[in-house]
Amino acid sequence: MNWRAIAAIYKFEMARTFRSIGQSVISPVVSTSLYFVVFGTAIGSRIQTVDGIEYGAFIVPGLMMLQMLMQSVSNAALGIYFPKFVGTIYETLSAPISVPEIVAGYVGAAATKALMIGLIILGTASFFVDLQIAHPFAMLAFMILTCVTFALFGFIIGIWADNFEQVNLIPMLVITPLVFLGGAFYSISMLPEAWQTVALFNPVVYLVSGFRWSFFAMSDVPVGISLIAIGVVLVACLAVITMIFRTGWKLRA
Repeated sequence: MNWRAIAAIYKFEMARTFRSIGQSVISPVVSTSLYFVVFGTAIGSRIQTVDGIEYGAFIVPGLMMLQMLMQSVSNAALGIYFPKFVGTIYETLSAPISVPEIVAGYVGAAATKALMIGLIILGTASFFVDLQIAHPFAMLAFMILTCVTFALFGFIIGIWADNFEQVNLIPMLVITPLVFLGGAFYSISMLPEAWQTVALFNPVVYLVSGFRWSFFAMSDVPVGISLIAIGVVLVACLAVITMIFRTGWKLRA
């Protein structure tokens, strides 16, 4: 394993984050505060508790999941698309570095950024609500697994995209609606029975449910099923990336 090559890609990608620290740090803090004003105050005044949990605290895992999914997909997509756009991707492909090392550098940086945002949101949320984390190590494990999995998904989007509009298309038009419909700000048990069945076809339901379990030791679906769902997405993304580099799809001029 060429750790020096991985570190070079990782450091270059992380440097972009610290060059735009305002967008990277201040933006999620402001957006988190606005979510708490809208959902925690306005809606929370009508919905006091959900499954015995204060509504303001109940939405924290969903809010963190929303931002982590968006950040991991967007950062990974932009990270690999920009070298394609300027043509430097061919330098990387011709360098003495393997495919797993290239993926590790780009995906590792995107996942790290998303994890940082998740922790910032958690810290911001603690100023608004009293949070009790039932399984802190499980929470961290879910965060890392989710960030890595969807950074891989974002890596695929970055290779697939032909322009910057397509890079932002999936996060805005697919990820955000799936999170909102996946029980991020409510329990799917609150839905009519027919809609509960429909909701179970949304993969984000399993992510949010498992992550919420780590906070409150309660979930809409069994934790084991949540882990299996994340594992399936992870394996599928790795398989697609392997196919892309073997065939050169969207990489060859």
